[in-house]
Amino acid sequence: MNYVTCIQRTLDYIEENLETQITLEKLAEIACFSPFHYHRVFQAMVGESVMNYVRKRRLTRAAERLFFTDEKVIDIALDVGFQYQESFNRAFKKFYDVSPKQYRNARRISGPLRGKAYLTITLLSGGNKMEPKLVTKPAFYVIGYELKTKNEGGQNNKDIPEFWQQYMQNGLGSKIPNPLNENAELGICTDFNPETGEFVYVIGMEVEEGTPAPEGTVYRSFPELEYAVFTTPKSNEESFTSSIQSTWNYVFTEWFPESGYEHYGSMEFELYDKRCYGSENKEIDIYIPVKKQTVKA
Repeated sequence: MNYVTCIQRTLDYIEENLETQITLEKLAEIACFSPFHYHRVFQAMVGESVMNYVRKRRLTRAAERLFFTDEKVIDIALDVGFQYQESFNRAFKKFYDVSPKQYRNARRISGPLRGKAYLTITLLSGGNKMEPKLVTKPAFYVIGYELKTKNEGGQNNKDIPEFWQQYMQNGLGSKIPNPLNENAELGICTDFNPETGEFVYVIGMEVEEGTPAPEGTVYRSFPELEYAVFTTPKSNEESFTSSIQSTWNYVFTEWFPESGYEHYGSMEFELYDKRCYGSENKEIDIYIPVKKQTVKA
């Protein structure tokens, strides 16, 4: 399956239907992916969540019409998918820092104009490739600390390293009761909201089922799943974070398109153990739940 073609097909559909209702489920159907897998692949290839991309394209279309026509604001708002002028005004001002009326009166196009995305990704052949291990991990239980973040504008790439820094500096791991392995910490991405790009990131350790969670922590349970496990390239302290981020990008832009698998579930996690101690040759494992891809007619 050609992922670039699949995602570009949905970009074309979005462009042709900016003035009608667009749902994640419909776009996933066009791409022949599950909604969650489509959301993750789209994010990796386009650089923002699906519905945020749709919202920006609609606001750009509205800005162009405000500038080039004398149509009523309410008519433009309704045409680009907003039910009420008030909600359109709020979204427009958040994106452009001015109201639709102020934008029109300025008589100049300004602010961010999100053009239609055209994918030019070329999947690599040859060279160094990361080949994952496929493992079945039994159900497991975690106590830890959670952070709400989002992948818009790379916000998660800023929030999560800072969260880890706070966790380490404050010795929060020592407050987790009876961990099964005190040298193995998990960074779990879960509770994804494909509509907004928001998700919850949990730092914690595995514990026995039913272990009481101390105040200020959370208890989470996860079912048995099959995982593709990727080990990040060895790196020093300075490049460690970028090594992790580039591995995530590789998974969704290069490995998945050629693998015959798709993402399964709404969580994924990183395993930090003794291999990432010290300042040299640091590496971690990334666990992504997978299932064999269903070929759709």
